[in-house]
Amino acid sequence: MARRLYVYAFLEDFILIYPVYSVLFAEAGLSAAQISSLFAVWSVTGFVVELPAGLWADVFSRRSLLVAAPLLAGAGFGLWAFVPSYPAFAAGFVLWGAGSALRSGALQALVYEALERSGDAGSYARLIGRSEAVALLGVVAASAVASPVLAVGGYRLLGVASVAACVGCAVAGWFLPEERVGRVDGGLSVVGVLRDGAAQVRRDPAVRGALVLAAVVTGVTSVDEYVPLLVRSTGVAAVWVPLLVLVVTVGDAVGGWVAGRGVRLLGPVLGAGAVLLAAGSVGQSVWGVPLVAVAFGAFRWSVAAVDARLQERVGDGARATVTSLAGFGTEAVSMVVFGGYALGSAWAGPGVLMAVVAVPFGVVGVVVWAVGRRG
Repeated sequence: MARRLYVYAFLEDFILIYPVYSVLFAEAGLSAAQISSLFAVWSVTGFVVELPAGLWADVFSRRSLLVAAPLLAGAGFGLWAFVPSYPAFAAGFVLWGAGSALRSGALQALVYEALERSGDAGSYARLIGRSEAVALLGVVAASAVASPVLAVGGYRLLGVASVAACVGCAVAGWFLPEERVGRVDGGLSVVGVLRDGAAQVRRDPAVRGALVLAAVVTGVTSVDEYVPLLVRSTGVAAVWVPLLVLVVTVGDAVGGWVAGRGVRLLGPVLGAGAVLLAAGSVGQSVWGVPLVAVAFGAFRWSVAAVDARLQERVGDGARATVTSLAGFGTEAVSMVVFGGYALGSAWAGPGVLMAVVAVPFGVVGVVVWAVGRRG
């Protein structure tokens, strides 16, 4: 299970165009506000697709969604590379957003239930965190080779390589284990899953709290989409941006790899990450990049912790649906982040804006710490 999950995770994020797509957009003539509007398109798509995808995963097949998701994303990356324009960028984000929504609830539900059947549900945070770390290693590998590939073949070659990785990811998804048999009784099953999920959220405060926490923490981490712009604002040449983004990605991956340990420290870890993000960003200096890297490592660790907290509280009958509901909330929070960044870009640069986004992490950290002490 673990090895197949790691292969899927690595290929899903071995996207050579990913480390430089914000720069691609800027070089195509898009403003910071237009780039943020693309991120909003991405979030709106996930917002619309997330819940139907969760229902499909609970009623029919989770693995089928894990196969389809990277194929949609790959089609979007192809558009970016071969038709670089605002409409193509927007269409690519629609495809990528739909693919991400198809994957989110289905993957968590498939992994948690597989572990639960084997009596090892307690290792969920560790396994899902490490899979995210491996996915980030895919980003690291892509970042490491993106610069020379960009120099040799430009954005088109980056796009071709990204599409190939997505196809490989779809093949890996086909080999993920799914022992459950999908139900085929149509609408009644959908209604039953909806009722089950709604009942769990409505009647259990622990489920509601874990759902909101997961949505907020994961949603605010969408600010990582602006890391390339933050790095570019330090004054380095475009060709060095992927390598500096790589530093942040490594920090992010380390956070995922150590997930599952010290989960009671969630509040302090979020608070420390907020301080490091603000300190590393506001000066817009290359020397602040390592601080930003450690901050995103703390956030990655926290995302795995809140995800595990949610999975422990949700029942199997509507697991993917409730997880997708958290994803729905994540997209709503992401839209606020993207909209705020777009508005703020008229008055401030990437460093100040990134420091501002550190505030919600700090607030959530204090709240989690205070609730934990009271409990």
